[in-house]
Amino acid sequence: MTKKSLIPAIAGASLLCASGSILARDYISIVGSSTVYPFATVVAEQFGKTTKFKTPKIESTGSGGGLKLFCAGVGTEHPDITNASRRIKKSEYGRCHKNGVNEIVEIKIGYDGIAVANSKQAIRFKLSRKDLFLALAKQVPDPKGGEKLVENPYKTWKDVNAKLPASRIEVLGPPPTSGTRDAFAELAMEGGCKKIDWIKAMKKRDKKAYNAICHTIREDGAYIEAGENDNLIVQKLEANPNALGIFGFSFLDQNTDKVQGAIIDGVAPEFEAIAKGTYPISRPLFFYVKKAHVGKIPGIAEYLAEFTSEKTWGDEGYLTDKGLIPMPRAERQQFAKDAVELKNLKL
Repeated sequence: MTKKSLIPAIAGASLLCASGSILARDYISIVGSSTVYPFATVVAEQFGKTTKFKTPKIESTGSGGGLKLFCAGVGTEHPDITNASRRIKKSEYGRCHKNGVNEIVEIKIGYDGIAVANSKQAIRFKLSRKDLFLALAKQVPDPKGGEKLVENPYKTWKDVNAKLPASRIEVLGPPPTSGTRDAFAELAMEGGCKKIDWIKAMKKRDKKAYNAICHTIREDGAYIEAGENDNLIVQKLEANPNALGIFGFSFLDQNTDKVQGAIIDGVAPEFEAIAKGTYPISRPLFFYVKKAHVGKIPGIAEYLAEFTSEKTWGDEGYLTDKGLIPMPRAERQQFAKDAVELKNLKL
């Protein structure tokens, strides 16, 4: 064999190593949702302490960012697991398959509420989802009347609703890559948008236009993208009592000495209300596992067993101390079974 003919053989071998067939990482790589991050971190630390495996490395990239990395391919250069504060989209599932990530295991871990919170130094807000839509949408119905949209003219909360304070609308929230942003747009913004009859009627005629109205957040400074670090939003609310912030219930639960959650449509963001489904801005949380990496990267199956055990995510599990709202027992049992069987997700 000539030196020239050796080159492709050597290149092929190095690619084989990179794919995990010959060489494997000795730790689990996890990316994704900033909301799921604190739960996954606690599980990872427990897993590292109580097993022979290394503590998984977790990066908070946002749900969208995590799924982009996860779906980029199979191999040790790609993450094994991605956390998500919303379900994987069909477009993301399609991207995974296009890049050879053909078998994905979906695990729902529990429920979370989205809090709209402010400093405890300020008054507690009582908001409706319609108030939130009118305050934060890019376009809103013309205040002068008629079935016409205008660029959002509202500067203060009192402009939106005479019962609210005269303070300037200033909301710190997640960026477009965040699952919390997606869920907030769907549950809070659209929840308020469809209270307006003529916009609600548009959904049947032109769903694309309806979604654009209901989900598009204003870009004139009233809504401030505060990154994927929810702890940073809490700090900024402490520093600015006039601002409101949007983040997962677990961060509210961990910072009750500093911030308070607004009452939304008459319901406070509390554990029991989210568990019962009466709090209007609540959503399920997930993580996704690359089946091709199980057995190649040490500890993935064991990490799944730790996460889906009753001592972790059960009614009295250690994740409830961090603010996770447990699923009903039957649902937990089903997803624990899916984790053991590595059930392939089909969308």
